[in-house]
Amino acid sequence: MAVSAAALPAGPPAPPLVGHMLAFRRDPLGFLLRIAREYPGELVLFRQGPRTVYLVKHPDLVKEVLVTRQHEFTKSRALQWAKLFLGEGLLTSEGEFHTRQRRLAQPAFHRQRIGGYAAEMVALAGEARERWRAGDIVDLDVEMMKLTLAIAARTLFGMDVTAAAAADVRRDVSTILGLFPRFSLPLFGLIQKLPLPSNTRFDRAVARLDALVYGLIAERRAEGPGSSRGDLLSMLLRAQDEEGDGGGMTDCQLREEVVTLLLAGRETTSNALTWTFYLLSQNLAAEERWRQELRDVLGGRPPAMDDLPALSWTEKVLAESMRLFPPAWGIGRRAAHDLVLGGYPVREGTILALPPYVIHRDERFWPDPLRFDPERFTAEAKAARPRFAYLPFGGGARSCIGEPFAWMEGVLLLATIGQRWRLRLASGHPVEPQALITLRPRYGMRMRVEPAA
Repeated sequence: MAVSAAALPAGPPAPPLVGHMLAFRRDPLGFLLRIAREYPGELVLFRQGPRTVYLVKHPDLVKEVLVTRQHEFTKSRALQWAKLFLGEGLLTSEGEFHTRQRRLAQPAFHRQRIGGYAAEMVALAGEARERWRAGDIVDLDVEMMKLTLAIAARTLFGMDVTAAAAADVRRDVSTILGLFPRFSLPLFGLIQKLPLPSNTRFDRAVARLDALVYGLIAERRAEGPGSSRGDLLSMLLRAQDEEGDGGGMTDCQLREEVVTLLLAGRETTSNALTWTFYLLSQNLAAEERWRQELRDVLGGRPPAMDDLPALSWTEKVLAESMRLFPPAWGIGRRAAHDLVLGGYPVREGTILALPPYVIHRDERFWPDPLRFDPERFTAEAKAARPRFAYLPFGGGARSCIGEPFAWMEGVLLLATIGQRWRLRLASGHPVEPQALITLRPRYGMRMRVEPAA
């Protein structure tokens, strides 16, 4: 396909050799927001070293990439990097292998199955909130990570995580994710192989996670083929792909799915809850309406799955939080062959950036986009927007398999903690998002614990 310069989308002039790599590495969120606003087209071209990247701004084009023409695109470079520690799990695998693995895992996320997890979620959240005392200053980022790790471990894999093990996992995950910004470097593959101290720390962190997960798998296999605890790991151990080769998963495949779901289930929900409590602390009218809903619906008793339809404002609060601070802030795809998108030619290998963080701030779909307003998620407001103007869990066949689990967990944990405590940002604490694979608070989230009543 012949491509002329005039046929390409508009975009910022590229510095020689490195392109916009340094500007993107310094502040990926600010860089993407700036070029989205400065260049009015639905595609904006920028360069990462030798690579061409198209920022996709319109929800209709997002739908083309993720749904209508999904087979014309593969996973982005960022998730190729993630294979270093996730292997060929659901998040990173492609093609028929991904389809097979998703089919094996899907039963664990059916509505009836996840309903059975609700009581465990509420019980663990109740235990977590009872460890706090009025006046405590807690790093909510750390607290929510410990809680969501305990929930993912208990509900999906039937394991209890000690406080020491939780701290180790948190440290190792932070070590691994801390190298994420490297993925945009042209020589990333070579840099990752050098005997650098950061690479040694990365390898040791992955090895510790492997030891934890392989130990769990070995323990379960030793229980025998007829045993089942009713959790996801039991299902994966027993699963036989009747539509495929009839075989189950190897230990390596199990390890990759366990690590993927354990980390994904912990990291994204933890971040969503942390940002939600922060936003509530800054928007007192929305917070008071939320507390009144908790009083009216629950009357002081613990929440349960049957309460979810009545906790509608809680769900809207969570949805608006994930609009402003989507845990999965960036989605990427790579063109598998030459094609045309939005009237522009796209060469094979071109990266398509579809960042929810940017799309969720587009004034065409979100008036006054920086304002926290859960009313954006009434049925009428949602029907008036393009479907892919909101995509905190991605979309299409590669959307997050755990989305129903995450919504239930988020609402139940907000309700359980909110019944007992009101959280206020500690005086002087800086708040800034950090765009790693997920959108973390760069400096944690130190908050003061106050009684809800």
